[in-house]
Amino acid sequence: MKNYYSISPGSRAWLRFKRNKRGFVSLWIFAILFFVSLFAEFISNDRPIVLSYNNGIYVPVFFDYPETVFGGDFLTATDYLDPFIKEKLTSDRNWVLYPLNNYSHNSLNYFSPYPNPAAPSGVNWLGTDDRGRDVLARLIYGFRVSVLFGLCLTFIGVLLGILMGAVQGYFAGKTDLIIQRFIEVWGAVPELYLLIILASIFEPGLLILLVILSLFGWMGLSDYVRAEFLRNRSLEYVTAARALGLSSRKIILRHVLPNSLTPVIAFLPFRMSAAILALTSLDFLGLGVPSSTASLGELLAQGKANLDAWWISISTFFVLVFTLMLLIFIGEALRDSLDTRVN
Repeated sequence: MKNYYSISPGSRAWLRFKRNKRGFVSLWIFAILFFVSLFAEFISNDRPIVLSYNNGIYVPVFFDYPETVFGGDFLTATDYLDPFIKEKLTSDRNWVLYPLNNYSHNSLNYFSPYPNPAAPSGVNWLGTDDRGRDVLARLIYGFRVSVLFGLCLTFIGVLLGILMGAVQGYFAGKTDLIIQRFIEVWGAVPELYLLIILASIFEPGLLILLVILSLFGWMGLSDYVRAEFLRNRSLEYVTAARALGLSSRKIILRHVLPNSLTPVIAFLPFRMSAAILALTSLDFLGLGVPSSTASLGELLAQGKANLDAWWISISTFFVLVFTLMLLIFIGEALRDSLDTRVN
């Protein structure tokens, strides 16, 4: 076995991360849940994955078929939850493979004998919301939307934060002063009011939210990157690189930036959890995505509006808290793994 101090700093950080069992297990759980949610259409959908009808193979999960193909009377898209269609698909030698949950995030259970919102049952495992949509399906799709949004917002915020912080910290002087004054002015802009104004002009959507939140989400990280660059720019290896005639761009990318990424990496899970919480909060206030889009915040708003439908708020609260808890545990383990004072 290799000596601990003979391996690279990155390998030592990974070993320190693995020693934190809570963070390491949280990383695996979060990665598995996110990977599974990417295939939500194969897990929770109102369309069969594949079926055989009259010796023909059909893949409804990818393609639309009129119900006349399966013995119906209309040329409209097939409603695979219709008892008549279900009977046709399972008669004779026909067979059908359904997802684990037979509802998509916008599927309405027209055949439920209970008024909406309906309590959990064998048909809707976590019940339905006030419009008759399956809560489990909306949680699965809402989790995917939240994580993907968090990843995109974190990625854009990190890029902008590194760019602005690197320019401030490396060039310092007037450049640092001018950009710092701009950040102070821009940070004073009321973000929520700007969202309200734009929501009244444009139709709310993920792209609008991503653009607006990205305009403000980089400022916190840029301060840490700026501090690291200010510290590293005066070290001997940077001075030697300047003496060798390397350009500022090469010095930043090859030398200073790799040694200034510790706060960036350590804050990634926390920034992602903040992005998920921001999307949830805006959806809860009605300033986020349209109601047709699966959203954890919209489910929380429904739970608030339907206090007797406890299954909506409890299940959504559990998914949101569990997701944020995993990200926080990952962030704590990542922060400790980058601490060189720990062997």
